Amino acid sequence: MMKKLTLLASAVALVFSCNALAKLPADQVARLGQDLTPIGAERAGNADGSIPEWTGGIKSAPAGFTPGNHHPNPFADDKVLFTISKANLEQYRQFLSPGQIALFDLYPDTFKMNIYPTRRSASFPQYFYDATKQIAGSAELVQGGNGLRNAAIGIPFPVPSNGVEAVWNHIVRYRGVAASRNGGQAAPTSNGTFTIIGFDEEIMFKYSHPDATPTALEAENILFRFKQSVNSPARLAGTALLVHETMDQVATPRQAWTYNTGQRRVRRAPNVAYDAPGTASDGLRTTDDFDMFNGSPDRYEWTLKGKQEMFIAYNDYKLHSNTLKYDDILQAGHINPEHVRYEKHRVWVVEATLKEGTRHVYGKRVFFIDEDSWQIHVADLYDNRGDLYRVAVAHGLNYYEVPTHWSTLEVYHDLNSRRYIAIGLDNEDKMYDFSVTLSDNDFTPASLRREGTR
Repeated sequence: MMKKLTLLASAVALVFSCNALAKLPADQVARLGQDLTPIGAERAGNADGSIPEWTGGIKSAPAGFTPGNHHPNPFADDKVLFTISKANLEQYRQFLSPGQIALFDLYPDTFKMNIYPTRRSASFPQYFYDATKQIAGSAELVQGGNGLRNAAIGIPFPVPSNGVEAVWNHIVRYRGVAASRNGGQAAPTSNGTFTIIGFDEEIMFKYSHPDATPTALEAENILFRFKQSVNSPARLAGTALLVHETMDQVATPRQAWTYNTGQRRVRRAPNVAYDAPGTASDGLRTTDDFDMFNGSPDRYEWTLKGKQEMFIAYNDYKLHSNTLKYDDILQAGHINPEHVRYEKHRVWVVEATLKEGTRHVYGKRVFFIDEDSWQIHVADLYDNRGDLYRVAVAHGLNYYEVPTHWSTLEVYHDLNSRRYIAIGLDNEDKMYDFSVTLSDNDFTPASLRREGTR
């Protein structure tokens, strides 16, 4: 399927099944912070220099930045190196996923990729790096890969030996300790018209708290708590969702509640998982598409295919800017490519194939995971006939006040309907607040009712 897949030396010389849950040997742990970055990426650049050495990522915010504001572009002087279009696609095919190629085929006259110099900007707090080295030799998957133990704060499998380890790295990757965010999503029609669905969201990452320990996390069995309420348009305002995400999804599956303004009551929502339609998504994404992948991995067989060089949306500060309006970004077919920055990075390739006897609208999913952050940047999603169905793209940047690499916008393309949904639009709204103080009391069913009736 993909060219130039390579594996990291002896640590991943073979592709293991998800039942191979061996701990990382001491000699591999010792590589962290040496020839590997503190979370397992190759520190060195590539052979032709198009991917540079990782030297620590962004170490400080640009002068004049104030937390709470949109993030100035630290690479504003970079120029476009070249542009990929349908006309020259064959020259760059080896650095693209089948889903990305499908977008060029579907929109030959309008879709393009502006390629910029690669900036390995991903950076994280030192305590996260320290925790990764501390747990790398002890972290384990349980329940056939559907739970995590002996891990807290850090990346549990910095040198993954199988696909389910790699996807768990994405699930628990560092995104700060807590955040509140405002913004919304839009699903333009075939002629480009759209309505913004506004959200208020709060999330508390129990796994990432500096005081988190494996013992405490396993006793509580909570990875994070998440609360979302719709604030616009008026017909949807007040609809709210609460999620408690667990570390061991077999012992205790995800717990979810919804508040419906028409019924004025909080209800358990066990179906907020897997391929249930996402909130107000117009049927263009599943619940487990959110954040590129979330929830239990138990319905798939996971295979680590290797690593490759790939053009992904990275350091997308221009797309993130509050100088843009939603009208500047959203258009028919796909977002405006003039505002998107692509760079060449190394990505892990993980294939998920639906288990026999289980159901999901996606028969196969292929994830392309940035080695420097463990953020899934591209997901190619196939239906149960084996045909490409959807393509998801995360537009990442460094939130340097934390610091963390996270997406500023996620776009899910439905190839059949020729539509997409863009999630995380905040150009005309307040910026994420990573300094917010949240507690467990902010994530109870009672708090959900209060959120919905504001």
